[in-house]
Amino acid sequence: MILTALAVLLAKDAEAYIGPGAGFAFFSSFIVFIITFALIIFYFISLPVRVIFNALFRRKAKVKGPFRQVIILGLDGMDPALTAGFMRGGKLPNFARLKDSGAFAPLATSCPSISPVAWSSFMTGLDASYHGIFDFLTRDTGTYFPLLSSAEIKGPRRTFSIGKYVLQLGKPRLKLLRKGRPFWNILGEQGIFSSIIRVPITFPPEKFNGLLLSGMCVPDLQGTQGTFSFYTTDSSYREEKTGGVCFTVSFNSDTADTYLYGPKNTLVKDGGKLRTPLGIRVTEGNSSVIVKVCGQELRLEQEEYSPWVRVVFRPGLGVKVRGICRFYLKKVSPHLELYATPVNIDPERPALPVSHPFIYSVYLSKMIGSYATLGLAEDTWALNEGIIDEDAFLKQAYAFYEEREKMFFKALERNPGGLCVCVFDTTDRIQHMFFRCLDESHPANKGKEVLKYKNVIEDLYVRMDGLLGRVMEKVDKDTLLIVMSDHGFKQFKRGVNLNTWLFQNGYLRLKDGGKTGGDWFENVDWAGTRAFSLGLTGIYINRKGRESKGIVEKGAEIQGLKKEIIERLAGLVDEEKKEKAIIDAVDTESFFSGPYASDGPDILINYNSGYRSSWACATGKVTESVFEDNVKRWSGDHCVDPKLAPGIFFSNIKINTATPDIRDIAPTVLKAFGAETPENMKGKTLI
Repeated sequence: MILTALAVLLAKDAEAYIGPGAGFAFFSSFIVFIITFALIIFYFISLPVRVIFNALFRRKAKVKGPFRQVIILGLDGMDPALTAGFMRGGKLPNFARLKDSGAFAPLATSCPSISPVAWSSFMTGLDASYHGIFDFLTRDTGTYFPLLSSAEIKGPRRTFSIGKYVLQLGKPRLKLLRKGRPFWNILGEQGIFSSIIRVPITFPPEKFNGLLLSGMCVPDLQGTQGTFSFYTTDSSYREEKTGGVCFTVSFNSDTADTYLYGPKNTLVKDGGKLRTPLGIRVTEGNSSVIVKVCGQELRLEQEEYSPWVRVVFRPGLGVKVRGICRFYLKKVSPHLELYATPVNIDPERPALPVSHPFIYSVYLSKMIGSYATLGLAEDTWALNEGIIDEDAFLKQAYAFYEEREKMFFKALERNPGGLCVCVFDTTDRIQHMFFRCLDESHPANKGKEVLKYKNVIEDLYVRMDGLLGRVMEKVDKDTLLIVMSDHGFKQFKRGVNLNTWLFQNGYLRLKDGGKTGGDWFENVDWAGTRAFSLGLTGIYINRKGRESKGIVEKGAEIQGLKKEIIERLAGLVDEEKKEKAIIDAVDTESFFSGPYASDGPDILINYNSGYRSSWACATGKVTESVFEDNVKRWSGDHCVDPKLAPGIFFSNIKINTATPDIRDIAPTVLKAFGAETPENMKGKTLI
């Protein structure tokens, strides 16, 4: 789901992913004033949030259905086969109880079977050709560089210069690119109040009758999907890492002075990245360190995380850009190794809105303390790159889980009726990183601990069963409870580089007779390239009139090329393993009927179990081999033929089909409250 923790998704440069002006240092004193004013209201007017929320809760519903309340517990990536197996083994008594009293079935996922697509289908009741989301990434048709598919962030339209300063007037321009209306927006118009917590593809937040905290694709303070920092005295670490940066530090006596980096300073011409001093002092005995940042001192023992630390960056003119991060001391000797999470947007003083209403994120931080706002908060790339180990990753993932659980139950307490949806990412992230431990033959196990983590996924499911038990205590006869996931999981053992296949088969050309090419189509000769791949889901045709250097003519030439590639890729065999890697390929415009079918890849690839787009292919690289072992800890995935990776569906009532679809959730909830289903929704009600 993360992608995914893909190199693709974890941009090192904000502008490469979400457009110019993505850095958050452009916020003016006016914005700071607005935030401060809102906080003053929050702090000093008696019970402001409670009064507002209670007033909203008392709105009279315009419709009446069979249920007073609907609770949706989203467990991202929870797999039906594993769930059924653990239930048979007596490991999941609450899930078994829910199944026996209501319903349990695999939930057909979206096509493509990837989280941003599936969750968009969940909330709109539409397929990708109607909501327009086909992947985490799309490409800029002018530059062929990657763009975030779900959101656009730009600076204010008006700027002017005074000396070295560049003043930007107004607010940053945020645009949600997902099409279609979430079902909670429709309910809001009928007087049904909703609490929507961390559902993916809800950034930037939309206005509606309810509360919303955005989920997947909320950026960090640098404007990326997550950039960690790592400080070490070991000079053997290369500076650039996928998903982060390593800084070599040296000690003067027992102290090292370095910096924590923030967003690009767009208030100053050629301002570079903002930074704030970071001091690291080793204590006596070399067993701990004192971290000093922004006037705070924190003592960290080895293999210990700090609490959330508030940090401030100062671009100039009195402006302050605020974030939060956590530090983890991996070890002190023989070399210092100190990890800092990506700097999250501070929910108490957000540089960009991460909730609706704006003050909701502030309210939550006052109720439960600071919490992760980054959409892909669990740092899978830090684990992939060996910056943190499995134990540190699990500590981090479950710490974020506990934050989410507090939010969820706070929402249930505050809103005894209406709709409450909360999505937990923990199930997805842990399975991505530990699925190898379920298969001893996985190539990612070589040189890594396996036995110690053999039960991590079982323990994860057991923990979710405990969560479900606590939720079920809140359910009465007037409540519809749905537990669902967006997709399941498969092993990811082998990567397929479609760009290499296209090159070897004459559809993609490299400059100067080259045999390989770097990230983001380095060395690709577009004048001789008819097709290319970017992201995780398929192949784009280099169309004339659409791509800036397109060469394939409309009509018969495009149709013939698509047909040829599809026929050659369907059933593609990995000769080394003697296995079918690709089940089939799909012409997107023929498969879908919606108005945005042409926004996705022209050809969608349905991989077999065990296979997926390779890491190199996802970033537009051409390598020597089409197939390669996946040796990263990111060892489980779901970017396969959608029929192979269904999600789960549980409810506390019987449903009218044995084959529910993720698009069915939206019309089902609308009917539960007595609201009409819009004609354009493709799902069918389950009750």
